[in-house]
Amino acid sequence: MYLLCVILIVLVSVLMCGIVLIQNSKGGGLAAGFASSNQIMGVRKTTDFLEKATWTLAALIVIISIAAAYSLPREGEVEITNPAAVETTLPAAETPAL
Repeated sequence: MYLLCVILIVLVSVLMCGIVLIQNSKGGGLAAGFASSNQIMGVRKTTDFLEKATWTLAALIVIISIAAAYSLPREGEVEITNPAAVETTLPAAETPAL
């Protein structure tokens, strides 16, 4: 579960980096090259979508991080993925001394 949370955090972080780079900044940003999307959807709708996507991805990172903290394996706790592969060792039967 912890590994899944870490993978999801990395994936959402990469998506968030892409969304932030696409947004307009004071200098124009990378969104200046996407003029056709602004013409089709309108500048305001594109900006609203990018802002909502940024807030949604930020909230996802927070939620997944909290889930990862709760699923973190504790010290001394062993995570068993395949119970059949676990070897059980029984103490040897004591033989009486002659």
